[in-house]
Amino acid sequence: MAQAKGYGAPGEYNAPLKTDTYVFKDNGLIPNNTLPLIVRQGAIRPSNPDPAKAFENTFQKNGWTNSWRNGIHQYHHYHSTAHEVLGIAMGSATVRFGGEDGELVGLTAGDVVVIPAGVGHALINSNGDLLVVGAYADGRDWDEIRDDPHAIAAARQRIAQVPLPDADPVDGPTGPLMKLWRNG
Repeated sequence: MAQAKGYGAPGEYNAPLKTDTYVFKDNGLIPNNTLPLIVRQGAIRPSNPDPAKAFENTFQKNGWTNSWRNGIHQYHHYHSTAHEVLGIAMGSATVRFGGEDGELVGLTAGDVVVIPAGVGHALINSNGDLLVVGAYADGRDWDEIRDDPHAIAAARQRIAQVPLPDADPVDGPTGPLMKLWRNG
C-alpha cells in the first residue's frame, strides 16, 4: 500500500491518507487487468456549493477528461478502451470491483478510485445522495461491456492496446498511479 496525501481546501492535499490497491484475475466473463485498481481515501475535498466541481477541475488539470456526473451502474460492467477514474463528490457507496467474486469496497465523499481498463465494477448499495464524477485518461472514448463471454476475447485485445496515462488523476505526474502502474 502506498500513502496518499489528504486534502485541505479544494485542490490542496496535506496529511497522508491510505491508498489501497487491488489486482483482479480474468474470470472468463470480466477480463480485469494486471494493473492495480487504486482507491485513495479523502483525495479531493468536495467543493461548495457544487461538490463535483473540485473533482472535475482536478481530473481535467491532470489530463483525465471526457467527464460526467451521475452514479454507478448496479450491474457488472467494464470498459475495454479506456482507464476510468471515479470521484465520490457526495454520499457513500459500496462497490464490487473485479466481478461477482471480486472485492467489496466502501467509498465516501472525497474518495477517488482509478479503474484500469477491463476491471469490472458494480454498485451494490448507496445512500440517497450519491454523486459520482467520472473521467477517462487522456479523454479517451469509452465503451461499456457487461459480463458477456462472447465479447471477452475482443475486449482483451482492446485492453492490451490502451496506453498508460501521462498523469495520476489527482496528483499529476508525481502521483501514486505513476509509481504503481509504471514501476509495478
